Amino acid sequence: MASDQLLTQKQLEKEKVKGYFETTGFDRWNRIYSKSNEVNKVQRNIRIGHQKTVDEVVSWIQEGGAVSDVSFLDAGCGVGSLSLPLAIMGAGFVYASDISATMAREAERRAREAGLDMGKLKFSANDLESISGSFHTVCCLDVFIHYPQPAAEEMVKHLCKLTEKRLIVSFAPYTPFLAVLKGIGQLFPGPSKTTRAYTLKEAGIVKAAEECGLRVVRRSLNRAPFYFSRLIEFCK
Repeated sequence: MASDQLLTQKQLEKEKVKGYFETTGFDRWNRIYSKSNEVNKVQRNIRIGHQKTVDEVVSWIQEGGAVSDVSFLDAGCGVGSLSLPLAIMGAGFVYASDISATMAREAERRAREAGLDMGKLKFSANDLESISGSFHTVCCLDVFIHYPQPAAEEMVKHLCKLTEKRLIVSFAPYTPFLAVLKGIGQLFPGPSKTTRAYTLKEAGIVKAAEECGLRVVRRSLNRAPFYFSRLIEFCK
């Protein structure tokens, strides 16, 4: 019975997240992840922080050399903040998926507007659990904020099964300081509270990947006001 209740709660939270990003959440985050001036100070800082994370991932990937033969999965692609740069780099193939069909459509619109080769890009609406396939590199950036610790660890293990070589994830790390900020409403402020925002214990995320045969290659912490993101690269 407890297991059934847990699954029901998980499904309800998933539907809430999906509904949010199909409506008010899409409007908000589409502005944040753009060049729009219609953002407040907090949203602008979140934009800056997220871009730092994306830029660092791109830098790590570029260090490995040409990517013309590399396949990528961008799990939780949003409006294409990472998918498009990967395509511009000349990635062999990019599969971009998001729980919100509205987000995925916007990412595809931006890709077409940028004149990218749509034969090497595929956009789809799926939650993380539903994604299947095999990819050289799997990326999942700033998505686990919607998952409590046990579910996030399950998702890490699922993503490990999809990667042939490398997994790159980012998440809001749990620290006593961030826990206090979140508790008094100074972290993840405003309309984002429509859905829960979770901070995660890094040790649990690392252990989940290690149990699947991956090891930590490097990690960093990107921050801006109202934005904290632990970035970790795992390899087989």
